[in-house]
Amino acid sequence: MFDFISSDLIYKFLKFCAVGFSGMILDFGITYICKEKIKIQKFVSNAIGFSFAATSNYFLNRLWTFYSQNPKMLIEFGQFFAISTIGLFINTIALYLFVNKFKTKFYLSKLFAIGVTTIWNFFANYLYTFA
Repeated sequence: MFDFISSDLIYKFLKFCAVGFSGMILDFGITYICKEKIKIQKFVSNAIGFSFAATSNYFLNRLWTFYSQNPKMLIEFGQFFAISTIGLFINTIALYLFVNKFKTKFYLSKLFAIGVTTIWNFFANYLYTFA
């Protein structure tokens, strides 16, 4: 049933998660600054933080996780960012549900939403962007 799972896939997923952790720190930091200091609406702040993290994650995943040598870097970045944008919608829906439906605190909800989005982002990028 899980014949597609290899040690290489697991290793790439762990590296992807490590990159994602650095992106999460960036995401949380920028979201916090936008929401708490600049007073931008919380879901807009979330989108801004997510966008900065996605850009950082692209370059780190290109170099370290997937060792991409694709000379069409702008196209590859566009694919990665498109997947990240879909991930942003997944992230925002999950964040909305956790905050408004399950009454979970905003930053804990954001952490859960990132977990949900990570699974989408990894497999979509593994199978499409860096295939």
